[in-house]
Amino acid sequence: MSDNRKLWGGRFNLSTDKLVDDFNASISFDKRLYSYDIRGSIAHAKMLAKQGIITTMESDQIVIGLDQILSEIETGKFIFSEADEDIHMAVEKRLIEIIGDTGGKLHTARSRNDQVALDIRLYIRDQVESIKSLIIGFLEVLVKRAEKDIDVISPGFTHLQAGQPILFSHYFLAYFQMLKRDYTRFTDLAIRLNYSPLGAGALAGTSFDIDRHFVAKELDFYGVTENSIDSVSDRDFALELLSTISITMMHLSRFSEEIILFSTSEFNYITLSDDFCTGSSIMPQKKNPDVAELIRGKTARVYGNMITLFTLMKALPLAYNKDMQEDKEPIFDSVDTVTMSLKIFASMIDKMELNAEKLKIAAAKGYSTATDIADYLVRKGLPFRQAHYIVGKVVAYAVEEGIELSQISLPIFQSYSNLIEVDIYDSITLEASVSSRQSYGGTAKSQVLKQIELAKSFINENS
Repeated sequence: MSDNRKLWGGRFNLSTDKLVDDFNASISFDKRLYSYDIRGSIAHAKMLAKQGIITTMESDQIVIGLDQILSEIETGKFIFSEADEDIHMAVEKRLIEIIGDTGGKLHTARSRNDQVALDIRLYIRDQVESIKSLIIGFLEVLVKRAEKDIDVISPGFTHLQAGQPILFSHYFLAYFQMLKRDYTRFTDLAIRLNYSPLGAGALAGTSFDIDRHFVAKELDFYGVTENSIDSVSDRDFALELLSTISITMMHLSRFSEEIILFSTSEFNYITLSDDFCTGSSIMPQKKNPDVAELIRGKTARVYGNMITLFTLMKALPLAYNKDMQEDKEPIFDSVDTVTMSLKIFASMIDKMELNAEKLKIAAAKGYSTATDIADYLVRKGLPFRQAHYIVGKVVAYAVEEGIELSQISLPIFQSYSNLIEVDIYDSITLEASVSSRQSYGGTAKSQVLKQIELAKSFINENS
């Protein structure tokens, strides 16, 4: 019989092939779960002692050994080896080296299946709180910009064509609402996530008299999962995480696309700070919005991670399968990506400058106050559909003559409708158009100020 050094090696007569070791190992990426693995193990050891499954002295030895391992990893003294397969085996092997055979008692009444399910829940729980904090920081920047730029008038677009004039503050607050929804999605995820699977064993539970609720309380879970089979095979919480991150990245990508467009010389609506742009290796005049472009590109990467995990889980039989080892890299990568994207995007927006005069000139183009003429006629008693038709004719005339609506003479206006009087010119200024949008959530300054106050309240309630 060969000298098989695997902790699970009693069943085998041959050592695993070196290629199998390399292919099977996840230690290269799941070692970042070390603190969660150790925290879960400490809670498990305390529970085993509480239940009389191991002695209090043995539990104390295990906890001391685990604390030493934590210190070794955090100070860079711990040596990770592919032969250890994963972070769980690496920690257990080192524990046995430190305290002897007592270290082997730690794995009583648990499996790597429920252990990894616990670790990944603990990891995601922390990361969700971190991401939520970053979203709050971004929301604060958006509110700050909305207040700073409260009087800047901008074109509002549909179909990427000027539709109606808006306040640029209103535009900022549109993204506030998107990120606010993202925040609430992460909050909802954290609620469903926060149940402990430890004690499910490999899939069927354990014959030992364990106290799962004690462990859950030690680890700040709401409670325990209710079915041992589901406990080790469930990755819904990870799918929710990647889905929620994907939606967040989609919002950042949309924002990025507009930042890229608005910063071009053709639009020239905004100026990005030099420290958030890069140059060209051949064209010395270039100032490229690479941060926004990278976030737009990394969104595709995050979508790929989400699809990877959905595809991984779509046909797995119950309960645990080795395929599920592949869940961690997509999770880690997406968390890293959204974390960096939120940090850098908030700073980029904070330092971005608006070209207010250019925005106002652009807002006046494209006959953006045509709807205001229709509304004017409706207030004079004309049905909206008739008013819409008349204004369409007025716009067609302006297009043919190459003039703006404000340049049309009163007699020409009146040739289309005798309801039009000289006060029409007061109704079609940019300021009048924006100010008239007084409906709740509209772009009038009074409404935008209300949105700002509501936004501040949300931030204060969730900070």
